[in-house]
Amino acid sequence: MTTFHSTRSTTDSLTSKQAIRKGIADDGGLFVSDQLGETKVDIADLAGMSYQAMAQRVLGALLPDFTEEELAQCIAAAYGDQWADERITPVKPLGDDFVMELFNGPTSAFKDVALQILPRFMARTTPADGGANEKIMILTATSGDTGKAALAGFADAPGTAITVFYPQGKVSQVQELQMTTQTGSNVNVCAVEGNFDDAQSAVKRIFGDRELAARLAGDSHVVLSSANSINVGRLVPQVVYYFSAYAQLLERQIINVGDEVEFVVPTGNFGDILAGYYAKLLGLPVKHLVVASDKNNVLFDFLTTGTYNRNREFFQTISPSMDILISSNLERMLYYLSGKDTRLIAMLMNDLKQWGAYEVPDDLLARIRAIFGAGWADENQVRDMIADCWNEHHYVIDPHTACGYFVMKQMPRDPLTPRVLLATASPYKFPRVVNESLGLDASGTDFECMDALAAATGTVAPSALRGLETAAVRFKDVVTIDGMEHFVQSAAESL
Repeated sequence: MTTFHSTRSTTDSLTSKQAIRKGIADDGGLFVSDQLGETKVDIADLAGMSYQAMAQRVLGALLPDFTEEELAQCIAAAYGDQWADERITPVKPLGDDFVMELFNGPTSAFKDVALQILPRFMARTTPADGGANEKIMILTATSGDTGKAALAGFADAPGTAITVFYPQGKVSQVQELQMTTQTGSNVNVCAVEGNFDDAQSAVKRIFGDRELAARLAGDSHVVLSSANSINVGRLVPQVVYYFSAYAQLLERQIINVGDEVEFVVPTGNFGDILAGYYAKLLGLPVKHLVVASDKNNVLFDFLTTGTYNRNREFFQTISPSMDILISSNLERMLYYLSGKDTRLIAMLMNDLKQWGAYEVPDDLLARIRAIFGAGWADENQVRDMIADCWNEHHYVIDPHTACGYFVMKQMPRDPLTPRVLLATASPYKFPRVVNESLGLDASGTDFECMDALAAATGTVAPSALRGLETAAVRFKDVVTIDGMEHFVQSAAESL
């Protein structure tokens, strides 16, 4: 039977439903399964398979305590008419390479792939002891995209409420409006004075606050859970799109079954690329996974030196969703590649908490570097790549995808190994930066920038983004880091 426990200890033994409902382990670790990879996913017949059928196969291997029927219902609701492309994550040629669009969902970012299905998973978990009147409060810090995707997924979902914190002034105007205009009777949004890492660390502290948990459970019948990729239910749906990319390359006869593929992944919190590692463990022929960072290149430094050091200058960049210095999901990768050494992981994470840095043993670094590559792009390079991709391929990319495009162009090419760049967000979420990069008018509002971008490139702004101009702002709260816990308690009491 597949069970889940913390990356930092083996005391837990939870089902996937329990792990999804709980979100994060009591000791601050992330839930992992030691059975991951024991069941391989058959890839022989992937070509031509629908995304929904592929999701059923992959998620069935990862979450075996959900019945086939439960998974089928979750998948049908999550991957339906709310997607602009029936392939969900279509792969398109980009010169000699390929780009996989992960932004065709309702909030125009890759987080939709997971956050359209996570509320459906949650609805099928049962309270261990809370009874029918227990509510789950989803508590999430966002660097820009998770917040809106989670709000859209959980808005008015039965038995749930959601509170989202975002760093004030450190997301794009479009991203902020996506969150502050969110409809739904069970949603709360609040800006935080600080950066994403400050907010994420505070959320983790709130999860670990036993006294608060007791108060919420007693007074409001509320339990806290997460929609960040620290939640295993947020992470595993992302594994599916790696199989989808492989299937589409098979279909086009770019590869044969068993041929290896490389993926270049813009990532800050390490969840998007960790899903690719999970796919590899499930049997997908992944040759390399390449981390693309922005100027906050803590992952690049770690993957090249073996030392993770968050004690560095924090940069606010034009790729705000990657402005992260504490990459939470790295912990899961370290767990698996260290041979499932919980004592080592607990020690490393304690070092990170106490000193802001840790160093991995040389043999572990060698195993990591055999699979993961790394590169990063500065602000000028990001702008240059947006222009280059349009001029070379007539394809518009956002600043996060541009980090990946730059890194991919720097890599030596193996003509026998196709490369797939993951495009993580619509360029219309960052129209001002894109316009500046393309030499278009960027002087007006973000919405005027969208119109100028559409006119110049012949592309169309997603209606949900363009419509934000006239949407009513519902949320204007701003709190300090220390005020976050009180905000959560107030939100719970109002349910």
